[in-house]
Amino acid sequence: MRITHLSAECYPAAKAGGLADVVGSLPKYLNQLGHECEVVIPKYDNHWIGSKDYEIVHEGSFSMATEQVKFSVLRMSDENLGFPFYVIDIPGRFDRPGIYIDPWSGHGYWDELERFVSFQIAALEWLKRGKIQPDIIHCHDHHTGLVPFMLSQCNRYREMSEIPTVLTVHNAEYHGEYELDNYKLLPAFNIDKIGLLDWDGRLNSLAAGLKTAWKITTVSKSYMSELAENSNGLELLFEEERNKSTGIINGIDTEIWDPSSDELIEFNFNYGNRKKGKRKNKEYLCKEFGLNPDVPTVSFIGRLVREKGADLLPDLFRQVMHSDQEVNFVLLGTGDPQLHQIFSRMEGNHMGYFDATLEYNEQLAHQIYAGSDFILMPSRVEPCGLNQMFAMRYGTVPIVRSVGGLKDTVIDISEKGGYGITFEDFSLESAVKSIHRAVELYNDSEKYSEVLRKIMKLDFSWKRSAREYIGMYKALIPN
Repeated sequence: MRITHLSAECYPAAKAGGLADVVGSLPKYLNQLGHECEVVIPKYDNHWIGSKDYEIVHEGSFSMATEQVKFSVLRMSDENLGFPFYVIDIPGRFDRPGIYIDPWSGHGYWDELERFVSFQIAALEWLKRGKIQPDIIHCHDHHTGLVPFMLSQCNRYREMSEIPTVLTVHNAEYHGEYELDNYKLLPAFNIDKIGLLDWDGRLNSLAAGLKTAWKITTVSKSYMSELAENSNGLELLFEEERNKSTGIINGIDTEIWDPSSDELIEFNFNYGNRKKGKRKNKEYLCKEFGLNPDVPTVSFIGRLVREKGADLLPDLFRQVMHSDQEVNFVLLGTGDPQLHQIFSRMEGNHMGYFDATLEYNEQLAHQIYAGSDFILMPSRVEPCGLNQMFAMRYGTVPIVRSVGGLKDTVIDISEKGGYGITFEDFSLESAVKSIHRAVELYNDSEKYSEVLRKIMKLDFSWKRSAREYIGMYKALIPN
């Protein structure tokens, strides 16, 4: 099968969150299983994309309302990603450093809709003229949610309407929602079908994709169930489309996330020397931040936003640090400016027990996974979560709220075969209790060693998940 993935992100070319990790890994593993996968994203003006060599494979133009849009499709010459990688260059739309956010203002770009509509149309224009068309077009989140609609409804793509489309929902908090009158940006379609774009009187890109995609997937089975109860206004639609929906848990790229060969950590280690390797990396991490390596170290890595439960962290950290239990807290991430201010002040107030690095830093993230004892994920919403998988691969025990993919991948130590610490309620009390339980586990060296053995043997690779995707793709292709 030939599968074309359309996405706003792909690691390592452009990353804002877990979407990039999935799109940068799944195609590689599908190719290893004998299929032909390619990835197409916009050509952003960032260092990684700008540092590569490309071959122009297509140039074209199209009308978008009153605008004539020129574009070119470029294929990266280097094949080391494990799949053909394409970027679509649309002058004036994506030749900016940020994916979604203007780094100078901290706000989203004013022309977000025009940007991603133009990307989706350009991708279809290119695919339409290809000698070999894909067997499956796999779309990711609302940024490509209009592709299933255009393939099924727009006159211009009538000959492609039999290509099955898959829409994977990585995060249903964001819908790509605009004034309904913006339908005029799309190629011509029967106006009687405008209801497929409409949700609550607005043009909703995610809703359009859910209605018109052949298959809907989400990134964990629990998240699939939760969306009918909590999806920021699309609950009824997810319930209505349940019969064509399935949850497939994400995997991680175990070639990149491998403590025995990871070039971004100070000391490589494996299952055989896990205790020594963890200790050396912890000592290095604690020395960097002026922390005591003999104290349990709990880390948070991620976006400082409400969905991730980041607003709970200041009170949680303070309450634990003011208790009689000694705990180090390490934080890495960016997000809410108010939280930035709070954490900056806390660094001065809790020297020796707390450090916050308020930036995106891939190398430091790897070192934190390798050197921490626990990773904390108190999420309100967590479609799948990859951090807990990365952490366990590096022998770091997860402390998670039992929601979405965290529920599917972390079993509490109180249960048979358990290897993590979980809590149900999103509350300060529950989160504090989970930290206390982590300290108790750390202090029980025999039980802690047993948990360390378990988590480093777990297999969260993409191989199993990739086979599930292949089965799903094959079921969609007409015989």
